[in-house]
Order: sequence, then structure tokens, then C-alpha cells
Amino acid sequence: MTDARQQLIQLISDEAVFHGDFTLTSGKQASYYIDLRKLSLDHRAAPLIGQVLIDLLKEFEPDAVGGLTMGADPLANAVLHQSVAQGEPINAFVVRKEPKDHGRGKQVEGPDVDGKRVVVLEDTSTTGGSPLAAAAALEKAGATVVGVCTIVDRATGAGERIEEAGYPYRYAIGLDDLGLAEA
Repeated sequence: MTDARQQLIQLISDEAVFHGDFTLTSGKQASYYIDLRKLSLDHRAAPLIGQVLIDLLKEFEPDAVGGLTMGADPLANAVLHQSVAQGEPINAFVVRKEPKDHGRGKQVEGPDVDGKRVVVLEDTSTTGGSPLAAAAALEKAGATVVGVCTIVDRATGAGERIEEAGYPYRYAIGLDDLGLAEA
């Protein structure tokens, strides 16, 4: 386990896992909630997220990373900055939920992804719906989606759904890493 990954697990455990009664994206009830948005914009966690995701992305050799706004935006920026610092730049992009109804009408923002190898990012995977929506928009924009990577997998079927759709799925941190049993 890398030091960055261990530090990120500790930060998530200490500051982004909340216990109580929560309704997930899927509509299911859970006894805990993992709020990675609380950390993805935090100066302590962002560099760790970038390092952990770069390790996870290596097998895919992407030209760019990103995902559905807003959860994936800080992750993509963390990868962008860490990749530049490591001397192997990876671009970032943002996928809007819907194409803009003005200007150039784009759904994918950032450097052009047409003909590029891209990886879709997600902070916490529950259903897989967000990365699949992002993948569809990216393919429409001419990108080749080579994988989906998430920080925390909730073990609720997202990975299986994403792989059934034809995309390799990787995650950095599982429930066991956080000391959580599935709700």
C-alpha cells in the first residue's frame, strides 16, 4: 500500500465517513455516508487523490481524465496537477449533465477529446450511473473510453454494471479499507 493511499484512507475515515440513516443515489438506505466532496477540495487530500488516481490510471495510459460534473471535477484537477508535477501530463475534462443550450453547445468541456484515450473518474461509486452517463457523452464527442476509476467503491454493484457496459473498472479504496460493513 502506498503512503499516499494510506494517508487518504485515514483522512476519509476521520473526516468523510458519517454514520446515521442515509438515502443513497440508488434509493437504498445505508447506515453510513461517504462524503468525498468534503475532502476532494481540501488542500491535504487533493494531492493524495491525485497520486492515488495516477497509480490506478497507469494501466490505461490515458490522454485525459474527468467525469460528470461536479463530483469528478476536483478529482480530474488533482490528477492534472500531480501528473504535471511528475513530468507525465494528463489533461482534464468536465462532462456536463446536458449539452449547453448556448455558445458552442458542448457537453464535454476542456481540451478536445476526439480521438483521445480517456478514463472516467468518480469519487464514490454506488450505482455506476454517473460514469456511464459520462462515458456515453465522451463517446459521442469522439473519445475512446478505456476505463472507469473511482476513489471509493461501496460494493453495491456499480463495478459490475460498469463492466457489463464494456468498461474496465478500478477502485482505489474499498469498504474493508475504511472498516465499514455494507449497510
